[in-house]
Amino acid sequence: MSAPIYFVIPAYNEAACVGEVVRQVRSRFPNVVVVDDGSADATAEVSRVAGAVVVRHMVNRGQGAALKTGIECALARGAEVVVTFDSDGQHQLEDVDALLAPVLAGECDVALGSRFLHGGSRVPFMRKLTLKLGVLFTRVVSRIRVTDTHNGLRALSREAARKIEIRQDRMAHASEILDEISRLKLRYREVPTRIIYTAYSRGKGQRSSAAFRVVWDFLIGKSAG
Repeated sequence: MSAPIYFVIPAYNEAACVGEVVRQVRSRFPNVVVVDDGSADATAEVSRVAGAVVVRHMVNRGQGAALKTGIECALARGAEVVVTFDSDGQHQLEDVDALLAPVLAGECDVALGSRFLHGGSRVPFMRKLTLKLGVLFTRVVSRIRVTDTHNGLRALSREAARKIEIRQDRMAHASEILDEISRLKLRYREVPTRIIYTAYSRGKGQRSSAAFRVVWDFLIGKSAG
């Protein structure tokens, strides 16, 4: 893996776990950018001590804005592949090789993680229902056939990362990225990945009812674009 690979990790009040996530990633991939999205705790310092490059938002802008900032930073530092990775410990580092392989081989522009292609993700019922409805919505609106719509584990080639425009500051960015892949006719592939739901990640995660806000933000943004 000679191409410069950068991990982009958005983080908001994740001092309790982001340091361990950064250390695990850097045990194999040295280039890690953490975007501290206006945290009120020690997220930035913990990430820096763990070895990450830290970029800070002065106020909390949302995960989409943090990803945009992190991707721009990674590209400016010479990234040839950008991996987006969550800060709460839900993603598994051992899944990344399979995600990177088709991008590094030039077989696709974007590799998307899917928790529904692997038996290892025990998705809570309401979360599964919400995600399945999201899949249907995405297939109808964005005309892209995927099995998982809001999985934060992705690998993007430099060109894909450069071309995809993230305008949605908050959680609608995940739908927007898929819409951009379809609009730009980028080659994509889904790869089985596992999501580990812990008490901590469930406590920090979105409520299923927030899906209505995501749909609204995405549709308003799409019509404005």
